[in-house]
Amino acid sequence: MMYKSLLRPFLFSFEPETAHKITFCLLKIFKFFPFFALLSRYRYINDNTLLTRELFGLKFKNSVGLAAGLDKNAEAYNELADSGFGFIEIGTVTPKAQSGNPQPRLFRIINDKAIINRMGFNNRGADHAVENLKKNKHKIIIGGNIGKNTTTSNEDAINDYVYCFNTLFDYVDYFVVNVSCPNIKDLHKLQDKNSLIAILEKLKTINKSKPAQKPILLKISPDLNEEQLNEIAEVAIETAIDGIVATNTTTTRNGLSLSQNEIDKIANGGLSGKPLTEKSTGVIRFLISKLGKDYPIIASGGIMSADDAIEKFKAGAKLVQIYTGFIYEGPELIKDINKALLEMQITN
Repeated sequence: MMYKSLLRPFLFSFEPETAHKITFCLLKIFKFFPFFALLSRYRYINDNTLLTRELFGLKFKNSVGLAAGLDKNAEAYNELADSGFGFIEIGTVTPKAQSGNPQPRLFRIINDKAIINRMGFNNRGADHAVENLKKNKHKIIIGGNIGKNTTTSNEDAINDYVYCFNTLFDYVDYFVVNVSCPNIKDLHKLQDKNSLIAILEKLKTINKSKPAQKPILLKISPDLNEEQLNEIAEVAIETAIDGIVATNTTTTRNGLSLSQNEIDKIANGGLSGKPLTEKSTGVIRFLISKLGKDYPIIASGGIMSADDAIEKFKAGAKLVQIYTGFIYEGPELIKDINKALLEMQITN
């Protein structure tokens, strides 16, 4: 409860991006004091082997991961691993460093337990991420979420994904191809069936040339209609990718208590958090109905409580990721989800 009673009120007194920088500064400071890491591991890490999950040939200590977006540059994954996560996804990483969209670009909607962001893939580039990943203490499985630079045309996007894939290959355990962020102009068009197949088949060809292959997943939007989701299912079957991350943020504003004037003031950006819960779960159910109950889906979007996570698993997800839930609830959310998963196994 220390996070919600002490740390969150302190961080929420700052603008969201400032709070993010403070959090990472604190994590860097704490690593010089082993007591904090030991305390965090004691409080939040659950080593019960019943929580272990095997998926795409990887062994996860538990089913709860950190979604891409928080540790964009692979700066704090070693420290974040002490919060109880079973895996951490870094990025979105692009070939070249880019500053992203103009500020302000990150907004809390506290009454709705939501966040709106239009960050725009701000990161320091793939080569910088690799330098940080070389410091990996191998506490946890690391995913690499890859995208294209804003200045790269959709026609040339495949080259950006190839660059990131090759650059990160030796330093991450799996890849997520991000073509669904609503904050990069026209990126969503890469979810078109032909574009997707071209990118995924190219990455698969490179993957097959490596001594050991890495799982490749696709991250999709929650705003796809039924026809588009059918195409995603067709792509998954045709390319035989290892799994899908469902979902990214939504451009809709359903479920917010804000007035239209307040919504207009924030303007564009991807909405995450509680208002996304049902929409994301609906996408998972649809895909499972098309791909089968054993198809590997990582649920991401609107997981704000243990009950939300359990609902994703019941819908067919094999793993879950949190981001906005972690911002609002802290490491206790990871602990609660793992506790609920253990209770389910005991009672079933």
